[in-house]
Amino acid sequence: MLYYNEDKGSVGRDARPGTGIHHPNFGPYLKQRADPLGVEVVLRHASDYPDQPRERFEREMAAFFQRRFHPDSRPAPSKDGEWPRWRGPNNDGMAVSDAPVKWSDTENIAWKTPIPGRGHSSPVIWGKQIFLTTAVPSQPPEPSSEPAPQAGGRRGGGPPFGEAREQPEHRLVVMSIDRETGRVLWEKTARTVKPHEGYHRMYGSFASNTPVTDGRRLYAFFGSNGVYCYDLAGNLVWQKDPGIKMRMRNAFGEGVAAVLEDDTLLLNFDHEGEGFLWALDKNSGAEKWKTPRNDISNWAAPLVVEHAGRKQVVVSAPNKVRSYDFRTGKQIWECAGLGANTIPAPVHKDGIVYVMSGFRNPNLMAIRLGREGDLTGTDAVVWSQNRGTSYTASPVLHDDKFYMLTDTGMLSCLNAKTGEPYYHQVRLPKPYSFKSSPVGANGKLYLASENEDVIVVKMGPSFEVIATNTLSDQMFIATPAVAGGDLYLRGQSHLFCVRESRNARAAR
Repeated sequence: MLYYNEDKGSVGRDARPGTGIHHPNFGPYLKQRADPLGVEVVLRHASDYPDQPRERFEREMAAFFQRRFHPDSRPAPSKDGEWPRWRGPNNDGMAVSDAPVKWSDTENIAWKTPIPGRGHSSPVIWGKQIFLTTAVPSQPPEPSSEPAPQAGGRRGGGPPFGEAREQPEHRLVVMSIDRETGRVLWEKTARTVKPHEGYHRMYGSFASNTPVTDGRRLYAFFGSNGVYCYDLAGNLVWQKDPGIKMRMRNAFGEGVAAVLEDDTLLLNFDHEGEGFLWALDKNSGAEKWKTPRNDISNWAAPLVVEHAGRKQVVVSAPNKVRSYDFRTGKQIWECAGLGANTIPAPVHKDGIVYVMSGFRNPNLMAIRLGREGDLTGTDAVVWSQNRGTSYTASPVLHDDKFYMLTDTGMLSCLNAKTGEPYYHQVRLPKPYSFKSSPVGANGKLYLASENEDVIVVKMGPSFEVIATNTLSDQMFIATPAVAGGDLYLRGQSHLFCVRESRNARAAR
């Protein structure tokens, strides 16, 4: 039982006056924190209130409940699931809940919220909140005749696709949006910075790294410009500067999603100079380990897998995939065979990790876990496929079926155990371009294109388009999110919530 002694403004396991933590107007906040933990609260009548700054109070209270009652707890997800990270709750691109099938400019759009600036990070969702990042320039960028700086002595930046112009100052912004209404709950500027390098003119931004949440805190990652930990009320808990200015190939820009596992935050910094894989304590930002990596520019998010009681971090990169011990950062195994510009994230099921590249020597490999050392050319590679692989989009793995989508709109479905195709390189009904990754929900695959349309395809061994939905003048680069039966689409300037009525859902 937890006593809140209102006559002294304190909380603790003891009902005596003068014990516990002091703060005015305590009741509502106490109930909000206590109820999810199953703590019985006894309130006593108030008479006077001491004074203490709100921010400090909230930090102390969060720590108090975590330390005293459930030190290893986190808020339980809702029955419809959350979308706490870039590839969804299980890192496979699949939602727990269903999602709408049909919508348009005038149908089933619950709300659309303007997002300032530019960003291609995907929304993440917990409880009643949506979180995303954006970069807001102080002024429109001016063209520059100066070339982009050289990239760490290995490969040049700049043209043909990167922005080789001087950039104005940008505010790196973290936002929270109400899931039900689309109202902006809070907006925080993590940092104001003059970027050292540009980004791909069509597909890049200074806010392309998708954040991650554990339901207590939000971790917003801006690559070279740092990582910022907030509580869900928007209060900064800690921040960390990586001490690096990444030089990306052709100045394409940064964009690797943050990864959270247990109490460890994993951040990868592969670029044209000397990079590293970084493990931080999620509670304090303290460094756990830092492993040097000599891989060139890479946009694939790391994947944490567990095999035979041992967790490891799998990181794809140009030419080679490597795996590291989750606790120490020491390399476990490596396997050559990937192409250049590695972007798709690995996925995992039943002791097999699937890694893919789609540019210059494209390849998809299914690698069985349990070995150490160099696995190149060994029978640890269960099967491989070099046709129809994704260049940008990460795959969806569900029900032993592996779905991959090319930038030009060819979809394949393979048997994940054997690599044999159910269907292979099937073109969609009309020409499309894709940069976002597919997501799945209740037997349906959602493909958000650059060309206004989101195509809904039936999941399974046969190719079938269920619906094509158009939102006018939209270009979808960010990967969608699904939670609570709703679909969230980030366009160039707005976040959309697609929501069907209960009757519409029941009719399907």
